[in-house]
Amino acid sequence: MGEFVRLEIDAPRRVGTIRMDRPPMNAISDQVWREIGECAQEAADHADVGAVVVWGGPKVFAAGADIKQFPEIDYQAMKVTGTVLQRSMDLLARVPLVTIAVVNGYALGGGCEVALACDFRFAADNAKLGQPEVLLGLTPGAGGTQRLPRLVGLSRAKELLFSGRMVDMVEAHRIGLVDEVHPADDVYDKAVEAATRYAAGPFALRLIKQAIEEGTELPIDQGLRLEQSLFAEAFGTDDARTGIASFLESGPGKAEFTGR
Repeated sequence: MGEFVRLEIDAPRRVGTIRMDRPPMNAISDQVWREIGECAQEAADHADVGAVVVWGGPKVFAAGADIKQFPEIDYQAMKVTGTVLQRSMDLLARVPLVTIAVVNGYALGGGCEVALACDFRFAADNAKLGQPEVLLGLTPGAGGTQRLPRLVGLSRAKELLFSGRMVDMVEAHRIGLVDEVHPADDVYDKAVEAATRYAAGPFALRLIKQAIEEGTELPIDQGLRLEQSLFAEAFGTDDARTGIASFLESGPGKAEFTGR
């Protein structure tokens, strides 16, 4: 458990919440970046966690990087810091569990990049997302230029990155930047409900996520070979035997999985 980021575990539901808590706006300092990665790794290794929610609390997800640090950072220092940012977001993106970012309030700059590193984004109806780095004469550094185009398409991503403007939830949902929009008081609970369903899923969910995360970075022939390997691996799991037997006996959707 870090000073500003902690992993809270709901063992009965098998849901872990990576909770960012650096008042007042969850500004993301170097320490916060590191702690997000550490909590992501902790969640991946924890036997009682089957799905992950990333949340900044009921007021704000994360309003961006801690700009107060920037005047003292030069090129060489940022080369080192940039490695920390990328590593932390890579750990979050590659957690072998379904991850859901829950956005209340603002998710800007680094905060938006944290949300982009998750599998899904559930947002409050009054939330705002954006990558405003260009307005400071800077570029995104924790995945914004890479994950945003893959999510919303190249032209839309360019317009958002070039302008630095914020996006409301009507537009965000329309372009696929967020997956679900709920009243602010309900959005965390809705995400936990969804995470609970994924946490009860089979081990195959981990393999599917691995195939997508790694395969989309490969030429299609290599991606298909990866899929073939993971397809075969699924047949070695207890969950596959349970699912096949349940299907033959009772039809689809009746199996109860153990995650093994």
